[in-house]
Amino acid sequence: MGIFEPFRAIGYITTNVPFSVQRLGTETFVTVSVGKAFQVYNCAKLSLVLVGPQLPKKIRALASYREYTFAAYGSDIAVVKRAHQVATWSGHSAKVNQLLIFGEHVLSVDVEGNIFIWQFKGIDKNPAPIGHIKLEDEFSPSCIMHPDTYLNKVVLGSQEGALQLWNISTKKKIYEFKGWGSSITCCVSSPALDVIAVGCADGKIHVHNIRYDEEVASFSHSTRGAVNALSFSTDGQPLLASGGSSGVISIWNLEKRRLQSVIKEAHDSSIVSLQFFANEPVLMSSSADNSMKMWIFDTSDGEPRLLRFRSGHSAPPLCIKFYANGRHILSAGQDRAFRLFSVVQDQQSRELSQRHVSKRAKKLKLKKEEIKLKPVIAFDVAEIRERDWCNVVTCHMDTSRAYVWRLQNFVLGEHILTPCPENPTPVKACAISACGNFAVLGTAGGWIERFNLQSGISRGNYVDALEGESAAHNGEVIGIACDATNTIMISAGYHGDVKVWDFKCRQLKYKWEVGCSLVKIVFHRSNGLLATVADDLVIRLFDVIAQRLVRKFEGHTDRITDMCFSEDGKWLLTSSMDGTLRIWDVILARQIDAIQVDLSITALSLSPNMDILATSHVDQNGVYLWVNQAMFSGAASFASYGSGKEIVNVKMPSAASEKDGDKSDNRTIFEPLESSDTSQFLNSSHQIPDLVTLSLLPKSQWQSLINLDIIKARNKPIEPPKKPDKAPFFLPSIPSLSGEILFKPSEGTNEESNAQNTRLEESKKTDLPVSKFLQILKSCAEKENFAPFTNHIKSLSPSILDMELRMLQLIDDDDEQEPEKRQELHFIELLLDYFIHEISCRSNFEYIQALIRLFLKIHGETVRRQSKLQEKARKLLEVQSAVWQKIDKLFQNTRCMITFLSNSQL
Repeated sequence: MGIFEPFRAIGYITTNVPFSVQRLGTETFVTVSVGKAFQVYNCAKLSLVLVGPQLPKKIRALASYREYTFAAYGSDIAVVKRAHQVATWSGHSAKVNQLLIFGEHVLSVDVEGNIFIWQFKGIDKNPAPIGHIKLEDEFSPSCIMHPDTYLNKVVLGSQEGALQLWNISTKKKIYEFKGWGSSITCCVSSPALDVIAVGCADGKIHVHNIRYDEEVASFSHSTRGAVNALSFSTDGQPLLASGGSSGVISIWNLEKRRLQSVIKEAHDSSIVSLQFFANEPVLMSSSADNSMKMWIFDTSDGEPRLLRFRSGHSAPPLCIKFYANGRHILSAGQDRAFRLFSVVQDQQSRELSQRHVSKRAKKLKLKKEEIKLKPVIAFDVAEIRERDWCNVVTCHMDTSRAYVWRLQNFVLGEHILTPCPENPTPVKACAISACGNFAVLGTAGGWIERFNLQSGISRGNYVDALEGESAAHNGEVIGIACDATNTIMISAGYHGDVKVWDFKCRQLKYKWEVGCSLVKIVFHRSNGLLATVADDLVIRLFDVIAQRLVRKFEGHTDRITDMCFSEDGKWLLTSSMDGTLRIWDVILARQIDAIQVDLSITALSLSPNMDILATSHVDQNGVYLWVNQAMFSGAASFASYGSGKEIVNVKMPSAASEKDGDKSDNRTIFEPLESSDTSQFLNSSHQIPDLVTLSLLPKSQWQSLINLDIIKARNKPIEPPKKPDKAPFFLPSIPSLSGEILFKPSEGTNEESNAQNTRLEESKKTDLPVSKFLQILKSCAEKENFAPFTNHIKSLSPSILDMELRMLQLIDDDDEQEPEKRQELHFIELLLDYFIHEISCRSNFEYIQALIRLFLKIHGETVRRQSKLQEKARKLLEVQSAVWQKIDKLFQNTRCMITFLSNSQL
């Protein structure tokens, strides 16, 4: 088990696999692919309702029917009932490209022209296909559809341009239509009988009557590229929607046989799917740009407008950082988008507005990408002034200006920060002061300038006057950091010079040389440590106040991409293009964990609570979350959860949460314990030396063991119970001459009491009855693992624990039975062994001390009389004395400090 384990991936909406839409009752649901898993959205608000299981390979086709989802991956088909896979259909020898729901059957088509027919009504009983059709060798299927009212018939399109009609029941080809001289990419049935629409690779759309093999109408896209998706409107309007590889959606009027409207730049990439909702003027579209949009036709001129959408990065993120106490993640990608992802609820994820990009693009007749800001290469954020003014500053690729953002309104700020306008060079580094009032920018020309975030006005620049330079550095500024009190500002140059400046006076205080070119720096404000990464792949930690090197870490074999400190400053996390993520312990000065992933990490960020790690990877559009397993498992030592110098391969997180998925990987997984109590981990043999742990129980619970006699005496009634004057009406009574109330015994009472007395007499003659308390004690002693027994006694109340210990008292000390045969003495000896073990491990210290006191109070005389128990007691005394001496020494240091401070006259 490692420190960080895969949790889930966020930011994935859809891929280049067509979605599947179905209506259940009054609600419409859409199933989309997100790589190796699928997601189900409720179209009412596009809210995520279900995430499917992780499959071995990427999904190639999807189909859904009620609560079943069919996902083709490779040559297999997974049958998933809600979120649980119930069957796997394995019949194809080639990759499956299309799936079609056909009544109570599913048709699957592979790239080699094989069609298998599956019956999903009895998937548990019959996983084999019930039919097979082999297409011609010259026919490479590219699409499949079922024309309405055509019983047992499907239409197949091919890459060669042929269109065929097949009978699934007889497994025969009925008719082959005349082609159009171009590959068929998609086909769809229309509300009119016998009419279908066919999309071709040359950008043409053919509305065809398959009954008479006649063309009804033909349309052509004005943009280059194939027709990827088609859909007919079913709400009464004669509309046909088509989408191509240019990202444009065209709406065709079938009555007038002309183009009605065009949704330009509906998506940034090629259209994958289009679907009109049944009897609704709503069109849903999906694209390979990781977005899904809904368009509604409710305007007077018939033009569609965007109703709602869900989107993520269409290109890999470059920088990520946690925000809002770990609830959100800020992410900047190569797609020129600056996004906010919610870790808690996906619906709250959104893209920050760049102020009327669409309107400006229309006005200037440009694409949105050309209007948007260039990709962000660095940014910094401060939460302290979120409600007052802009609290985010970003540096953009090859841009000589920095931009500010206001996260409260999710919008680009009004100020633009331009350092050194006389000699503009690209801004490379930025930092926001701890107070949230200032932003410090560093450029490729070595210029460092400070700006006021509220007004956007420059507040001076930093110049190294000692060296006679006109700027802060001789070369590019690769990093800037500010301390927690606005006392100093740290900057690092590309040539390896690190400089510390007076923040207010903007004067150089001191500097030092690393010795090689620097790539990145990270500063921890609490402990004052500066981590630097150089071209020699060595990570160096400097104490900024002491001006000296304090740590040096080596291990990466390729370029280091990112690094970050933990909130408490004890860990340093680094990632590299060698595919490894390494965790360094700053205090112990060693590596405590290292994992290898399939795709190299490009950026990482650890949440303030240290519970979640976020990473971005090469060629991946999502953000991957890792959970801190050591924090939630309660492991007490590094050896119990870290891999140390060993690098282990770990699977990347999937869209589905790993808590319900397959956790099998190359790590060594410890056997789960029976109880979830974290104290079990504290009882392990990997206890940190000289560490004393407490039981984490309420103070009243273990103090009650010491003062149990006082509590009993305090709770003792002052007066004896009084006899009732009259018996309750529901209790039968017997009249008596004395006037006392005599209750009438129920039937069988005498017999039961006699039987009970008989059993009591017999029990005195037999051995001591073994309770659950003693059974667990005996079992743990045999296994030499007292953790379950500790958990059991901690769950007992003080009075019950007192009763369990008193049951072991020797009633008859003059018993002639040999001590070895007396169960009481055996269990007392086991309890002494348990105390010796717990004191040696220094676990649950205050609770065990209270328990020993209660034990000696009850069984002290017995231990004194038995020689075998005396030996155990001497050993317990030795262990107790040795442990207490160490603890008392620690207490003595604290007592001396308190005495000194209390006697000092300040």
